[in-house]
Amino acid sequence: MTIAALQADILRLKRETDTCVLAHSYQAREILEIADISGDSFALSQAALKRPEQNMLLCGVRFMAETVKLLSPEKTVRLANPRAGCPMAEQFDRPALEAIKSQYPDHTVVAYINTTAQLKTLCDVCVTSSSAVKIVKQLPNDDILFIPDCNLGAYVAAQVPEKHIKLLQGGCPIHAAVEASEARAAKAAHPQALLLVHPECTPEVVALADYVGSTAGIMQYAKASPAREFIVGTEASIAEHLQYDCNAQDARMDKRFYPLSPKLLCPDMKLTTLPEVLLALRGEAGEEIELDDFTLRQARRCIDKMIELGE
Repeated sequence: MTIAALQADILRLKRETDTCVLAHSYQAREILEIADISGDSFALSQAALKRPEQNMLLCGVRFMAETVKLLSPEKTVRLANPRAGCPMAEQFDRPALEAIKSQYPDHTVVAYINTTAQLKTLCDVCVTSSSAVKIVKQLPNDDILFIPDCNLGAYVAAQVPEKHIKLLQGGCPIHAAVEASEARAAKAAHPQALLLVHPECTPEVVALADYVGSTAGIMQYAKASPAREFIVGTEASIAEHLQYDCNAQDARMDKRFYPLSPKLLCPDMKLTTLPEVLLALRGEAGEEIELDDFTLRQARRCIDKMIELGE
């Protein structure tokens, strides 16, 4: 079966099953093309709130599907590939975080959205990579325990020096693996290119960037910039998507995008395939996300606080 035939079947089944397909930006191009909504994890959850469909199919990783369920508990939420997890989200479990909190009882616990629903039940406020600085600035407490990404936390700490931010040794192993020497080599190979970096990269890499921001921020910046060449310091699929988005009407490739490092490939994001999306719509694959009442109630609190402070 061709990609086009698979996509046609998926589009038909979406209508027949009253399903909205949500696809994270790191998914393959052929999946984004059949998605109703694409974007970063929180954008997908917000979009699901406004969709009329009763069924949500998440093409991404487990914590993202959990976040959709937290914001739309009345809807049926399925994860297209049940094996798709996130090493950063799963670095700490609830008992481990309880033990850490006991050491810092006076700290406000700030959770990156890339955490499990179980961890969110213990946190005071959630943040995204684009909202973290804004939200931390507004917190009345100057003592902050930031989980789990120490690189994003270090970036926030540099932007909000008036806060005392305690960091843990956690984070995205994919972004953290990129070395400053690779960034310098990429800049030397493409001297006219701007370096766009996700704050999950190390502070040494971030310091070399022309722009630091979330996945959505990187894409928006590249599209709006008059520059013609960019080194993309986040998951390699973003460089590919930008090539399509910025050059769809111009075969001369008006803008060019270079992945910062071959290390920037998320294996969990690559687990979801177009045939699996079709099987999930048929009810032959995927997994329904179910959260108990305590988790739905407690984990939702820190997301609601994020929405309040992020507006």
